[in-house]
Amino acid sequence: MDKRAQILLKTLVEHYISDGQPIGSRTLLQHSGLDVSPATIRNVMSDLEQLGFIASPHTSAGRIPTQKGYRLFVDSLLTVQPLENQAIQQMKQGLNSPNQNELINNAADMLSQLTQFAGVVMIPKRQRVAFKHLEFLPLSDKRILVIIVTSDGNVQNRIILAEKPYSASELTHASNYFNANFSGQTFTEVQQKLHLELKQMQTDISTLMTAALEASSKTADNDGVVIAGERNLLQVDELSTNVNSLRKLFEIFERRTSLMQLLDNSQHAEGIQIFIGGESGYLPLDECSMITAPYEADGQVVGTLGVIGPTRMAYERVIPIVDVTSKLLSNALSNS
Repeated sequence: MDKRAQILLKTLVEHYISDGQPIGSRTLLQHSGLDVSPATIRNVMSDLEQLGFIASPHTSAGRIPTQKGYRLFVDSLLTVQPLENQAIQQMKQGLNSPNQNELINNAADMLSQLTQFAGVVMIPKRQRVAFKHLEFLPLSDKRILVIIVTSDGNVQNRIILAEKPYSASELTHASNYFNANFSGQTFTEVQQKLHLELKQMQTDISTLMTAALEASSKTADNDGVVIAGERNLLQVDELSTNVNSLRKLFEIFERRTSLMQLLDNSQHAEGIQIFIGGESGYLPLDECSMITAPYEADGQVVGTLGVIGPTRMAYERVIPIVDVTSKLLSNALSNS
């Protein structure tokens, strides 16, 4: 792509992010700074459309960026706006606490408030609640008491209604199986591992395991990730008008397994990562993007944080917010 085409694509993406309306040749001619004819602009736009960087909505003669166009924009054309020192100092104040749990929650809130999107922070593994011990006890008929002991010493009693009666020996066998295979693992890890093994288990045991996991998941307040400001996304035009997209997104927030996998994988990256649309494979929504960054404690990467928002977001503003928050949280955790 030559320099002229890059300038026009950059101008188109920036104006579409700002206005949310398809961009026509006249607007590009006014704002690109290029001394070219309207015919030249139309020809370049036609070439960009054929290459898949922009598209023409049926309702307008203007163009909008595609996922491919956004990707080129953030990789090669984006001019990031550094945060002002005053804003950074305010962020530091928001992450000034000796309590690590409070720091994690404050970071998620900060990301949400500063971007007006959803802020997510993966809890360091060393802080996550894990199973220590689980026991099934028969009550009456198909009712079973599940006693769950977690790594932080918390004890929860849950009653589940089984599909069939179980003998005391069957319940003991199920308890032993669960403790032997899942003790010491977090709720999210158990959920992922159990999902893979269910098909290989005996039907009766797998049903009981699933019921126990559903009951025990209620004992975890956040299951490895803190999410703040998800309701902000209800105000985003592209999402609020698409009920199916909203439903999928809030299912991801509720179940959190896909979100945890994405954040977990992002720990191994250096610096900022940007996932546009369905690129990540974990957030299957073309209308959403996610910007992540790993954070540290005492020089070791212990988690990931980020922002989930519409694909049409001001990347030049959100990227430094995520970047600075990850650095400030790293410093706060290392000094707490």
